[in-house]
Amino acid sequence: MAQAAPPRLRADALRNRERIVAAAREMLVEQGAGASLDEIARRAGVGNATIYRHFTDRRELIHHVVLSVMSRAADQAEAAAAEEPDAFEALRRFVLAAADERIGALCPMTSDEVDKDHPEQLAARDRLKTGIEALMTAARASGQLRADIDVGDLLVAVTQLTRPLPGKGGCVEFGLFVRRHLYLFLDGLRAPGYTPLPGSATTLEDLRCTP
Repeated sequence: MAQAAPPRLRADALRNRERIVAAAREMLVEQGAGASLDEIARRAGVGNATIYRHFTDRRELIHHVVLSVMSRAADQAEAAAAEEPDAFEALRRFVLAAADERIGALCPMTSDEVDKDHPEQLAARDRLKTGIEALMTAARASGQLRADIDVGDLLVAVTQLTRPLPGKGGCVEFGLFVRRHLYLFLDGLRAPGYTPLPGSATTLEDLRCTP
């Protein structure tokens, strides 16, 4: 017998859930994986009980934060592909949008909290991968993207360039530095590449750790 679908949330409950996920994302970026659930609730404008009505524990909340970030990034990839007539500009638009999601701050701190083989995680990851591959394929076909890189290379660079600086982050204009270095990186993606890259193009599968 097929399992019944979960009941749909009321509009107000759905808004609360979205506010909680957005607040948790901000707090994780600012304070790390140990961000207080009390502070997340305050920032979301809800009570603690509301968090636990939607998420059984911190791990489930982080799971949904990661899903939200991947979904938003996939939305950006698909919108860029549909709306930008120039293939490389579409790729550039996606990279800058992905940086705004601060995935470099989120990825390291959530890696131990998320079941990467969860069906929802796999589906979100596949959708994001498909969107990025479409952008890169179009840019490569237009002759603007060098041929010796793959999705993994792109995501590693975006992740590393958007990680917070060591210490307490005294640079007020950190976002400006991120943008500057992303533009340098994007220029390095343009074909033809001036320097042959060591090794081979990195796929998303290459980034998965195996026991």
